[in-house]
Amino acid sequence: MVSTTLRFGPELRRLRQDAGLTLTEFSAALNYDKGHLSKVERGERSASPELAMRCDAFLGANGELQRLVVRTRTDADAAEPPTARHLWLVGRRAVLAAGTGALVDLGLKLGDQASSAADPLLSSFREQFDQLRKLGQSTAPKALLPLLETQTRTVAGLAADMPSATRAPALLLASRFAEFTGWMAQEAGDSGAALGWTGEAAELARTGGDPYLGSYALVRRALVTLYGGDAAGTITLARRAQSDGLPPRIRGLAAQREAQGHALLGNERDCLRSLDRARELLDSDDARSGAEPMIGTTHVSDPAAMTTGWCLHDLGHPKAAAEVLDLECRRLPPQALRTRARYGFRRSLAHAASGEVEHACSIAGELLGVMPAVPSATVNSDVRRLARELSRFRSSRAVRDLQPALARVLAPAPD
Repeated sequence: MVSTTLRFGPELRRLRQDAGLTLTEFSAALNYDKGHLSKVERGERSASPELAMRCDAFLGANGELQRLVVRTRTDADAAEPPTARHLWLVGRRAVLAAGTGALVDLGLKLGDQASSAADPLLSSFREQFDQLRKLGQSTAPKALLPLLETQTRTVAGLAADMPSATRAPALLLASRFAEFTGWMAQEAGDSGAALGWTGEAAELARTGGDPYLGSYALVRRALVTLYGGDAAGTITLARRAQSDGLPPRIRGLAAQREAQGHALLGNERDCLRSLDRARELLDSDDARSGAEPMIGTTHVSDPAAMTTGWCLHDLGHPKAAAEVLDLECRRLPPQALRTRARYGFRRSLAHAASGEVEHACSIAGELLGVMPAVPSATVNSDVRRLARELSRFRSSRAVRDLQPALARVLAPAPD
């Protein structure tokens, strides 16, 4: 990667000088050490993706500087297609020929009584789904996964034993269990299983007569590529989920994901356009009155606004990002620990990038205390970014005091 480093430095110096900025003025504007920037410009040090992003935004380089930096791939990059170890997933043939064994443990008498038992049983499973979703906000994903896998198989088995005329509601509920199982798998750091369960969710939904969840599966896949640093793949998948015939909520969530992909590339114009489209779609009456259970987050009152704050940081506007995230994070319900951690660390990161180091450490300190209860492979990607950002301020007592807690969260989990 030496050639990339050598190209980046001179280009950065040229753009800075064209802007009429001295190195002292430039370093002060970016909250970066002058000596470090000097070494980057001379090709003696490589630029991090965060530094390239900030320089790109400040100098109006329209993504050119970011493209000269090879993004470090995160742990979430292991998004390989599901392998043989994922063959235990439900599968369409298993749905259509599922044994009643999964239901025997429930003490059900199937056959003639299937129809009469289905409605109250499905209602019970639906309540369980809602409870598990809430539990996912305060419980380690690895602890939930076995239960979610079992419930998905059980509801799919129930559907297989029901008359065809009444099978659809059970298949659709099974698809939602599978989709949530995929999300918890991603939170547990298993991107392959996440993609496998998401595919199963789409297949179950199609079998149940819902052609739309397959498009939402594209949005979920785009999240895997986003955390893997694949901006182009994220944009491609998100665009495929924005066809005119799809429900407004799915199209709005897809537009948000596309915006995040553009932000990673430093493409501000297309990012803001996608955010405007997401806001319009998610605010529509059709999106608010969609089918239940609701697809996507249920704890963020204004997803488009929260995503705007997220994107502003990646576009190199940390102060603006911090202002938006401060407002939106205050609106999160206190019991939504996982969601509060996700956006709270991004908020802390924005404040740190703005030079508000003590405030950033104060925010992160509160969040690090809850991370053992809600470990998250995706949130940890921002915790790592925060640790790198704060490493520039080692002389700060607040940073030194925070280091042990940061290290504990980022330490590899025991097998």
